[in-house]
Amino acid sequence: MLRESVPAVNAEKRITKEFSGRDLEIKALVKQAKDLQALLEKEGVTLSDVDQRNKERELTTMNADIQRLQREFREDLNLRKNEELAIVLERANKTIQVIAESEKFDLILQEAVYRNPKIDITDKVIQHLADDKAASK
Repeated sequence: MLRESVPAVNAEKRITKEFSGRDLEIKALVKQAKDLQALLEKEGVTLSDVDQRNKERELTTMNADIQRLQREFREDLNLRKNEELAIVLERANKTIQVIAESEKFDLILQEAVYRNPKIDITDKVIQHLADDKAASK
């Protein structure tokens, strides 16, 4: 339910925009490393021993940097997604509470093995979250 809600979609767009620059930087470094690897494979035999060792050392350093940057990127991205998810969950819980109080529900369950569609408030919650556009941006 939450992933399809307007606040969740907007949060995902914000995160994508926020991390797109870093993602492009990492992709550029990966391309540089692949190009250097291709150069070593193609011209490795014609390079002097010193040049070949320097290029191999450069490639090793570049690959280590790429792995570190990718790991940091994933960690930061996951942290940011969790922060945004917590905000969306809080808004959803407040919305559920408002609906429960206004419609005099005694109990609201997040998951159930079976539910009668007459008492399912999922669509109401999603609609309420979508209507609250000012807070979802």
